[in-house]
Amino acid sequence: MYRKIIVPIAMDQLEHGESVLGVAEKLIDEGGEIILLNVVEDLNAYAQGYMIVDFPLEMIEESRRHAVKTLEALKTKHGIKGRIEIRTGGAAGTINALAKEENADLVIIASHRPGLIDYFIGSTASRVVSHCPCAVLVDR
Repeated sequence: MYRKIIVPIAMDQLEHGESVLGVAEKLIDEGGEIILLNVVEDLNAYAQGYMIVDFPLEMIEESRRHAVKTLEALKTKHGIKGRIEIRTGGAAGTINALAKEENADLVIIASHRPGLIDYFIGSTASRVVSHCPCAVLVDR
């Protein structure tokens, strides 16, 4: 049904991410591409004016290495021939930018039940749905 699907996977939600990956496997065209995406949040961008101490660059690099290793293992486990993208930035904006850059057909994103904080700042899934240039499937 789809030739290019982006599957964002958060490292703290691996089980749900793996479930979403299974959905992508069922929807991808033969010869299509699944892109496993992890966005490493740039916490220093959020900390300006609120914190005195910067997060060490090594911490961000370690998060990137962990994400690559974890997504490679998922790719192997599921026999996916797609590729891995690790980006740094805000989650929703980065997902939407990659969807546009790749001319993706579909983004499949996991969602959780909103907590109180989500009502104030909005959830990533909500912002992706609102601004994504392609179809979005939200899996709860």
